[in-house]
Amino acid sequence: MLTGRVERGRVRKGDEVETVGSGSGLTACVADIEQSRVRIDEATEGMNVGVLLRGIAADAVARGQVLATPGSISAHAAFIADIALLSEEQGGAEVVPGDRLHFYTGSAAVLGTVTPLHGVDVVRPLHRAEVRVVLEEPVALEEGRSFAFRHHNRAAGSGTVRRLVC
Repeated sequence: MLTGRVERGRVRKGDEVETVGSGSGLTACVADIEQSRVRIDEATEGMNVGVLLRGIAADAVARGQVLATPGSISAHAAFIADIALLSEEQGGAEVVPGDRLHFYTGSAAVLGTVTPLHGVDVVRPLHRAEVRVVLEEPVALEEGRSFAFRHHNRAAGSGTVRRLVC
């Protein structure tokens, strides 16, 4: 049984879904849905549920992957984003080209390399910047998606995906 939150739309028993994220692309049929150990026929936005998939072993789906209607969202490893750094007291630190940060979006946590754009050499705490991010593994992303990031094992800031890069 795979567990998680329905972020948008709905899922019903019998629906076909695909896994999206690193090493994904599997499709399966929803065999059962549970909420608080009670079987239900349909789950809607905002519900925390467990989903039993027919044709996919539970260990074939990894943390950070999402279930979606086939073709509705895709995995990406590079994007352009607007970021805002926290203050130094809150954990913010200077970000320079080539810094490797931990990015968190949904339940995915993945390392990525940051490159500030428009001739910016360094992004200082409490500042904003447009950056290019290249992740080590693809994750389910779409424009407008928010994320958080850590630098040197400390919360460093947040951002929003502005454009996906192929």
